[in-house]
Amino acid sequence: MSQIDNNLKPLPSAVSVLIVDDEPGMRSFLNKALSKKFALVETAGSIEDAEQLRSRCHFDLLIVDIRLPGRSGIEWSEALDEQGRRSDVIFMTGYADLEVAIKALRAGASDFIMKPFHLEQMMSAVDRCIERRLLRRENLMLRREVSIGYSSTIIGSSDAMKSVKQVIERVAPTNAVVLIQGESGTGKELVARQLHLLSGRQGPFVPVNCGSIAPELLESELFGHTAGAFTGAKGNREGLFSFASGGTIFLDEIGEMPLKMQTALLRVLEQKAIRPVGSEKEVNIDVRVIAATNRTLVDEVEAGNFRRDLYYRLNVLDILIPPLRDRPEDVVELTHHFTRQLAAELGVREVVWSHEDMVKLQQHEWPGNIRELRNMIERCILLGKPPAEYWKQQVKTESLASQGYPLDWPLKEVEKHHVTSVVDLHSGNKSAAARDLGVSRKTLDRKYKEWFGVSDEQEF
Repeated sequence: MSQIDNNLKPLPSAVSVLIVDDEPGMRSFLNKALSKKFALVETAGSIEDAEQLRSRCHFDLLIVDIRLPGRSGIEWSEALDEQGRRSDVIFMTGYADLEVAIKALRAGASDFIMKPFHLEQMMSAVDRCIERRLLRRENLMLRREVSIGYSSTIIGSSDAMKSVKQVIERVAPTNAVVLIQGESGTGKELVARQLHLLSGRQGPFVPVNCGSIAPELLESELFGHTAGAFTGAKGNREGLFSFASGGTIFLDEIGEMPLKMQTALLRVLEQKAIRPVGSEKEVNIDVRVIAATNRTLVDEVEAGNFRRDLYYRLNVLDILIPPLRDRPEDVVELTHHFTRQLAAELGVREVVWSHEDMVKLQQHEWPGNIRELRNMIERCILLGKPPAEYWKQQVKTESLASQGYPLDWPLKEVEKHHVTSVVDLHSGNKSAAARDLGVSRKTLDRKYKEWFGVSDEQEF
């Protein structure tokens, strides 16, 4: 058997492999060869031993001899499929049987190798399996990005955003941990994606909202788990750190992470290894970590809600995204961008906003930042109301809602005042007013005739 070909394309080291063969020499040979390339390589001489190993750790790739004592490799693979197998399988056999090969492929084999073989054959097959696995991960993330209409463009030409872009370009090529801070809606995930895009890392970008996952499930979601690790864990499962192998994991709302998980995350950052829930072994990882928060972490540290050592470990490189109210010059550029984008998504003609609209947009405080601006533009397009007109209506609505009525007014007078105010709010459009009031247009016309003695055809 030949030596390893050093010209083979390198793959991410954070890959786990299980070799199942009843020949000690073959197990030793493959273990020695694959351990030079991958993070975790285990061997088993029987299906029973392999099952015990798989109960403690997830394996990305299984290299299995077909003829094994007791249950065959193919029968085992078929059983794994019934449990929702997520590992790739390469079958080995010393018997040139076409029927067996076909059965192996039908059982879900990724590849099929005849014994004896040259090591280059096995390594090429392994490379193909891992590359396909990484490609599936990337395609899954790309489909997600397409489904949410993701754009990697960071909009904004203000001095503040130019500074942010310069920092991104400078730190992106490094593997350093980055902490992104900013209010909700400022575009922290967009900055994280840009860091990943410019990093040159070949793996996927995996976003995780730490605040949206139940605390008791967060460890399993991030690090994975083994079968039986807890109630409901029927099989082994990869965590999101494994899913992000070779790429970037984005831990959004890191300030929401429970203290227990903060301890586990600190260990991951220091050891560059994860331990799936229920497993006794750690698995090396090749993942860049980017975290983000809308909280002031220094205050959280002082309050005892966030570990001081984790804060310092995350805050190696800090990017602060300014709120939209501090950069009104970016509002016009963002408005044009969202108008074009939303018109295309909604299938309508692109709207041209007036100078008055732009002035009103720049004068707004935008407590919800860019997210609020985008929602505002979408609402205006759907309602057919320019921003300036929309705000006039909002001001009237808020004024109407804040009005109180004298306690000595009879109910009829309160009703009249409220109804006429809503009609005024809609600039005399009684159909629109009737919808807001929850009555029919005929009822509104009858009320007006009763109060003012005019018919539907007359103007008010």
